Amino acid sequence: MRRLTKKKALTLVKELDAFPKVPESYVETTASGGTVSLIAFIFMAVLAFLEFFVYRDTWIKYDYEVDTDFSSKLRINVDITVAMRCQYIGADVLDLAETMVSSDGLKYEPVHFELSPQQRLWHMTLLHIQERLREEHSLQDVLFKTVTQGGPTAAPLSEDSPSPPGACRIHGHLYVNKVAGNFHITVGKAIPHPRGHAHLAALVSHDSFNFSHRIDHLSFGEEIAGIINPLDGTEKVTDDYNHMFQYFITIVPTKLHTYQISADTHQYSVTERERVINHAGGSHGVSGIFMKYDISSLMVKVTEQHMPLWQFLVRLCGIVGGIFSTTGMLHGIVGFLVDVLCCRFQIGVYKQQEEAPQNNQADNEHLIPTENHAH
Repeated sequence: MRRLTKKKALTLVKELDAFPKVPESYVETTASGGTVSLIAFIFMAVLAFLEFFVYRDTWIKYDYEVDTDFSSKLRINVDITVAMRCQYIGADVLDLAETMVSSDGLKYEPVHFELSPQQRLWHMTLLHIQERLREEHSLQDVLFKTVTQGGPTAAPLSEDSPSPPGACRIHGHLYVNKVAGNFHITVGKAIPHPRGHAHLAALVSHDSFNFSHRIDHLSFGEEIAGIINPLDGTEKVTDDYNHMFQYFITIVPTKLHTYQISADTHQYSVTERERVINHAGGSHGVSGIFMKYDISSLMVKVTEQHMPLWQFLVRLCGIVGGIFSTTGMLHGIVGFLVDVLCCRFQIGVYKQQEEAPQNNQADNEHLIPTENHAH
């Protein structure tokens, strides 16, 4: 009984075989078939190799949703050099509620405004990258894939100079509320005021005003090495002492998830404006650098994605099966055309062979009366 059951099972399995075997005695191999098979195998290998590189590659996906986090603090990371002495300028933040934010996280460092050759090379490289980012937006995806945890790439240290430093480097970070605000650098140190805040600018001579500046780094949120912000590398130089520089910034919260890092940061876009303060000409204002920022209600989720293994296997099977079936059809069509041409050629040769004896017989019949007439 067990043997009968095994035989029935084997018979059933054989009947379900979708790949019937053909005896080798019935198989005919040709040189053309071998050539087509070799070409097909080469194509399969090349396309499978290229498909493997596609499988290894990743891409960036962008999703948008409403930002519901209003209670957390926003971090502002600053590294700006102003062509004035540190005792003459002050930096602070005033938010939309007229609340003055403490600037204890900022450091004032006397430096030289002129860059050394190494620093100038680093600065020109940064400007070149900024220009390419404006033209090639896909370059930003490459930067997202290569970012790592940590602070931004710093410029080379300045070389020692015999002349005293005449500029001030303001660097550090501030924590502000997630509302619109104004970060500014102007004349005089900031002091608290019942109606907001004020700067002690009366003791500073107008001749010492010079708000030429260079923004080495300005970002919002967590600092991530590799991300280049729109204002990084910006340099403004003016000969007028009474000058106002304005930057209008729109901040977009961003959640970054890649195979290298997962972080909550912020991107931003910016528009610029500058003008000379001339009260007599109707151009009113305060000399300084003003960065007015606003926070978008939308949040961007940047995710690095990878092709799943099952999709890679399906595409690989499609390549192998598609090329195999296509080359088989092409080989069949070519073989059919060759057979047709060969048949026509053989028929033509056969007709010529049949017409040749008839022509010879006609020539002989034409020559016989001539010979009789001669006799």
